[in-house]
Amino acid sequence: MNAAVVNLGLDDALDAFGAGAIGGAVSPEVDALIKEAGLKRDQSDEALALLERARALAPSHPGPLIALYRFHFYGHALDKARAVGEDALAIARAALGPNFGDQPPDDDALRHDPAVRFYLFTLKGLAYLSLRLGDFDEARLMLAALRQLDPKDHLGGALLSHVLARREAADTPDAVDPLSAYPVRSWSGNGAKL
Repeated sequence: MNAAVVNLGLDDALDAFGAGAIGGAVSPEVDALIKEAGLKRDQSDEALALLERARALAPSHPGPLIALYRFHFYGHALDKARAVGEDALAIARAALGPNFGDQPPDDDALRHDPAVRFYLFTLKGLAYLSLRLGDFDEARLMLAALRQLDPKDHLGGALLSHVLARREAADTPDAVDPLSAYPVRSWSGNGAKL
């Protein structure tokens, strides 16, 4: 984990998420570095250096983390994307405070609280990356945490749980085609649902 995350104070994290910080409230210098990196996406070494500089200037802000995550994700460096996601999760967790997770957040927080949404979407992203990397135990842990915090499945984590279950079922010797176990819905010519 990044040293900046380990040393992150709660006040810094709260400041980063205050007033809808995701995508905003970042210094003009950091914003310029992220934009310049986007223009240099064909020059990956230069783009990465710019994103790392942006992150160093704003270590507790989600903006540079999101940009760095996307850089690694779309560059197919899923292990590096997952490492950035783990740092992002730690930052969001610090912003939410020590009692977050004792109870699921209410619907209002799920819709409007940037730190809650960032935390939950990061959990979902980490579960997805763990699935892609074949780390099913880690994916299961992330999905269980997501289910506990989002029991109504507002964020769609159940779909990833379904994918994990299908993948694990496919690994058994007597596995039945997992797709055959689910009805296919379609529309007939007269508009009736089949």
